[in-house]
Amino acid sequence: MVTVRFFAAAAEAAGAEQATVPEGTVEDIRARLIASRGDDLARVWRQCAVMVDGRRVAADELVAAGSTLDVLPPFAGG
Repeated sequence: MVTVRFFAAAAEAAGAEQATVPEGTVEDIRARLIASRGDDLARVWRQCAVMVDGRRVAADELVAAGSTLDVLPPFAGG
């Protein structure tokens, strides 16, 4: 399983700060979460950086079981 952590507006759109999903590509995980949590998450996710275990990843990258995927919307301020 993969731990997904949502921050700020992503957490609000997801209705949770964290979720657990099966492994797959970043896009697979995104699609599963949006299917279960709705269009607000889809809208916010488009603006987010996605990191796996502390490094930025592309949508087609495989996320292995035991990894942590962070969904980080743009943050204001410095």
